[in-house]
Amino acid sequence: MEPAVPGVSAPQISGSTRLYAVLGAPVEQVRAPSLLNPLFARLGIDAVLFPVHVDPEAFAGVLHGLTRMKNLDGLLVTIPHKAAALRLADEVSPAAAAAGAVNAVRREPDGRWRGENFDGTGFVRGLTGAGHFPDGKRIVVMGAGGAGSAIAAALLAAGAAHLTVCDPDAAKLRDLVARLEEHWPGRATGEADPALGHADIVVNATPLGMRADDPQPFPVRALAPRCVVADVIMKPSETALLKAAAAHGHPILHGAHMLDHQLDLYRTFFRLDEPQRR
Repeated sequence: MEPAVPGVSAPQISGSTRLYAVLGAPVEQVRAPSLLNPLFARLGIDAVLFPVHVDPEAFAGVLHGLTRMKNLDGLLVTIPHKAAALRLADEVSPAAAAAGAVNAVRREPDGRWRGENFDGTGFVRGLTGAGHFPDGKRIVVMGAGGAGSAIAAALLAAGAAHLTVCDPDAAKLRDLVARLEEHWPGRATGEADPALGHADIVVNATPLGMRADDPQPFPVRALAPRCVVADVIMKPSETALLKAAAAHGHPILHGAHMLDHQLDLYRTFFRLDEPQRR
């Protein structure tokens, strides 16, 4: 047993503690426990969020088991499970439906599970908070997975003039562009090799950058001067892409901004301020 760290109190978990889980593969990089657990403590809520590493082939079974736990109130979902979580939710929000993915699921009073996606809203809030506004801009999103889909939808909702999505999975890319076309006709396209030199903002919404030996998701030298480069990778904070972009004089946006701006959204979604939670 490791010795206690001075000045740091351990969560007091009892038989009445409510449970939340964050599911991913891997989960070592997730920051949600370090944000939500202190929030529970500040609000005086007897709850704990814990990480669950589950591989894609086991996801449906694990999710089914977790949602049968009577003391589990909510789930957060990270790569690569966001699209699968949408298919298994009982109902989803319009934003999640447009993205084709969820990153948060809560238990409703009637026992049904409602899915929502805050990746896109969190990303746009982080982007604008850093002084980069998507309205009227030409934007490229690399990756049509759960995060990329949500970010693409949110950027169009925020007024992007045109958005290009790139992904090697042709079927996934086609499905995303079709969903975006329903809501924002004529403003989104899918391309295997986007024209990066015409973009005002480029977003890496792929997992490339999590490992030290990952290739960069796109060549920084192809970007126009002062093009904003954003990365959704949380760990490491300074990805190879962001280091290269900064070295070439591009404004950069770290992945942490997307999650930091989701904390208040989670607080509302999970109804943490309601009196009965105290």
